[in-house]
Amino acid sequence: MKTRSGNIFAVLSIAVLLSSTNSLTIAAEPIDTPEIRAAIQKATTPGDHEAVAKYYENAAMQMQAKVKEEKELLEQYKNKSYLYGRQAQDLQSHTAALIRRHEQTVAADMKEAALHRQMASKLDENHAASDRQSPAM
Repeated sequence: MKTRSGNIFAVLSIAVLLSSTNSLTIAAEPIDTPEIRAAIQKATTPGDHEAVAKYYENAAMQMQAKVKEEKELLEQYKNKSYLYGRQAQDLQSHTAALIRRHEQTVAADMKEAALHRQMASKLDENHAASDRQSPAM
C-alpha cells in the first residue's frame, strides 16, 4: 500500500510539473511581443526609453521569481528522489535546464534594460547640451 500511494504522489507531481513547465518554457522565450517592439521603435524621448527599461526590469524580476521556484523544486527532486522513481534524474536535469534558461533570460532582460537606460541618459545629455548652446531670447 505504501508503494502505491508513493506512485500516486509521483504521478501527480509529474503531472503538475509538466503542466507548469509548459508555461515556464514559453515564458523563458525572449520578450518580443508586438507591443514592446512597437514601444522600442517609437521610443524617442528619455521617458520612452525609461518605460521600456522598466518593462524589461519587471520581466527580469518575474523571471527571477520563477528561477527561485524552480530551484526549490530542484531541491525537492534531489532530496526526495525516491518519490519520483525512474523519473527522478529526468526531472532533475529538466529542472536544471529550465533554471539555466530562465537565468539567461534574466541576464538578457537586464542587459536590454541597461541599454535603454543608457539611451535615455544619452538623450538627456544631448537635450541638456542643446539647451546650453541655444541662445537665450
